[in-house]
Amino acid sequence: MDPCPFVRLTVGNLALRIPVASKPARSVVHPSSSPCFCKIKLKNFPLQTAVIPSQFPEGQLQTVAATFHLSKSDLDRLVAKSIFTNKLQLKISLYTGRLGTTCGVNSGRLLGKVSVPLDLAGTESRGVTFHNGWISIGKERVKSSSAVFHLNVKAEPDPRFVFQFDGEPECSPQVFQIRGNIRQPVFTCKFSLRTTGGGDRNRRSISLQEEPSSSRSWLSSFGSERDRPLKERKGWSITVHDLSGSPVAAASMVTPFVPSPGSDRVSRSNPGSWLILRPGAGTWKPWGRLESWRERGSSDGLGYRFELIPDTNGTMSAASIVLAESTLSSHKGGKFVIDLGACSNGRTTPANSASPVCSPRGSGDHGYGLWPNCMHRGFVMSASVEGEGKCSKPGVEVGVQHVSCTEDAAAFVALAAAVDLSMDACKLFSQRLRKELCQDQDMLG
Repeated sequence: MDPCPFVRLTVGNLALRIPVASKPARSVVHPSSSPCFCKIKLKNFPLQTAVIPSQFPEGQLQTVAATFHLSKSDLDRLVAKSIFTNKLQLKISLYTGRLGTTCGVNSGRLLGKVSVPLDLAGTESRGVTFHNGWISIGKERVKSSSAVFHLNVKAEPDPRFVFQFDGEPECSPQVFQIRGNIRQPVFTCKFSLRTTGGGDRNRRSISLQEEPSSSRSWLSSFGSERDRPLKERKGWSITVHDLSGSPVAAASMVTPFVPSPGSDRVSRSNPGSWLILRPGAGTWKPWGRLESWRERGSSDGLGYRFELIPDTNGTMSAASIVLAESTLSSHKGGKFVIDLGACSNGRTTPANSASPVCSPRGSGDHGYGLWPNCMHRGFVMSASVEGEGKCSKPGVEVGVQHVSCTEDAAAFVALAAAVDLSMDACKLFSQRLRKELCQDQDMLG
């Protein structure tokens, strides 16, 4: 498999020093003690915001405030525009005050603006640091009397494997690898429903050729000790096969999606969940766990949390690692993203306020499979998800450093399918599901 060229443009190591008048005749620059934030803009990309730390990050590892992911087409467009028009610039507006709005009005007072020139030509094959240090802001450019802003702006090659579902996951589609204009089939998916009767007919698509009974009983034990109400969504699974027909990954719904008492939505306090499975030693091994629910309030979106499961020989005793936790719009959809910032002692700093956090839920740091002790950094994967009622053919991007075999790529494809199906599983129970997802009339809502 050949990857596609991508570039990761990061803005980090932010700090702000504002002059404080100690005597009428002179000013002294001190670190800002009041809340400050900035808005970061790259042409044709969504605006990003970040809080500016009050302490200078000297001696610390890179802390990422904003990240822009540039595909080959993005690079070509931006480079072409910089040739024929003004040179491309990263524009940053700095504000004093707290990030957010008050009574619908944006808070914060504009302190000043800075711009960093960017020359992205050739960055898909080599790293470039565009700025690393202090820069004066505001109208005055005299360093002794104006506020100064510290930042690091750099671009690094970030090649990725790109996959595209040829249909909705519940319709058992093919999955193609995309490279430029070339589309090559690499996987097939098989969606199935496990009925309450427990027959093997509907379980066959998530079974290996010789799956031990102990593994099957372990898988079925999830969520089996709870009383199940009549109205629930359960038993969904999708298996990813390579072109030879061998199963290489699977996603299985292990905790039913049920409405909270007195409502028609799956609540955060009682989410449904999936296990992402990989083959090993003639059986399925748990690799990750995805929890999903329907958020309340103005967001009314799909909430999710993805955890990496350590290799514990079929038990859940060791600490899991949260890699992603955020919300997707149920109306517009969005992107499920695992994007890890700089690591320190096995812990990961989120790339921004909505980015995943890598924090073990127990003593010590644990890793499994692709991220032993969270040594990998940066972009891991993304999956596009359409909103409710729209035809969804997920697109999946995976960082090359996380793929060493077919099973690695297939695990991410299975995870993408589970995220997409969670949009349907978390649909309000007062609304109907499409026929491919219904095993009886109780699931029609």
